[in-house]
Amino acid sequence: MENLGPLSEDGLVCLLNHQGEVLQDPTFSPYASHLTPEKLREFWHDMSVLRAWDMEAMSLQRQGELGLWVQSYGQEAAQIGSGHALRDPDFVFPSYREHGVAMTRGVDLPSILRIFRGLEHGSWDPAEHGFHLYTLVIGAHALHATGYAMGMDRDGLVASGDANKDGAVVCYFGDGATSQGDIAESMTFASVNKAPIVFFCQNNQFAISESVTRQTNIPLADRAKGWGMPSIRVDGNDVIACHAVTQWALEYARAGNGPVFIEALTYRMGAHTTSDDPTRYRTKADEEYWIERDPIARLTAYLDSTGELSDEFREAVAGEGKALGARTRESVRGWSKPATLEMFDHVYAQPHSTLQAERAWFERYEQSFADVEAKN
Repeated sequence: MENLGPLSEDGLVCLLNHQGEVLQDPTFSPYASHLTPEKLREFWHDMSVLRAWDMEAMSLQRQGELGLWVQSYGQEAAQIGSGHALRDPDFVFPSYREHGVAMTRGVDLPSILRIFRGLEHGSWDPAEHGFHLYTLVIGAHALHATGYAMGMDRDGLVASGDANKDGAVVCYFGDGATSQGDIAESMTFASVNKAPIVFFCQNNQFAISESVTRQTNIPLADRAKGWGMPSIRVDGNDVIACHAVTQWALEYARAGNGPVFIEALTYRMGAHTTSDDPTRYRTKADEEYWIERDPIARLTAYLDSTGELSDEFREAVAGEGKALGARTRESVRGWSKPATLEMFDHVYAQPHSTLQAERAWFERYEQSFADVEAKN
């Protein structure tokens, strides 16, 4: 695999290579020094359970139970590593693939599938979890994230000196989103306002079906230089490095220094969505190259070498994954179609006269069909 342009692996922060060997980095190794064997097993647990659940969701879509599914397969390290760097005062704006980050924020994974069954736009309370609803419009949420971060700054929730109160925003998006104007506008606002936000780009290399090499001639992180913000390129399949880099970036943002751009170079092992066929635009050789760099296998190799991954623990995690899969199947198949009028619920936080009028009109409209049927 060529190390050129936006797919260059030169300069990537890596603390655990794909053979499971520990590497040192003068800047970021200290941000991983607190990771005990117990914490690393927690990373392994989360990535393994997430993948098992992801595969179950994929199966449910193929069985016709979901209209669409967006896998996180292959990107577990970027999500679990960064998610575990977050604290309660922090707030996340995801796109639509951040199931691992949702997991670290306490969102019940099966509830996410209500979106992909077409029942709700989101089934969790963003305020309770510090995790916004999924955004399917590519790049649009970066504007919301930047505005929220600017609001945190104005509310005195940044650089206050109180570690329990200071927070920052993390905005997740893919390499394809960096070609959207919304991302550029967000980075402009974030930079000039020194917003406490971490832009976390999961560069899985293909956007929807177009290689990142057709989106840019340079590493995506280099684009941040144009906005005057620090940027970091990290091995997105190294859960330890992703954790360390995100921890550094969040501390930088919480201290009032402004935004940071992280590019996590990873690989989407599955399709963009279940309506996509990746064999049309990538090679088997590329897939095999990245299979060797699988994020779970990498951490497994390290924990095995240190004797910290017992058979009992593996079996317990596998059992937990199976139990979550069974609960997910039971939940999805038990969901019924909601009343059409529910689409008017939760649109605004307070009553809205225009929305109420539209709801009343639609209720009369629906009733008219029932009246005709009754007459016949």
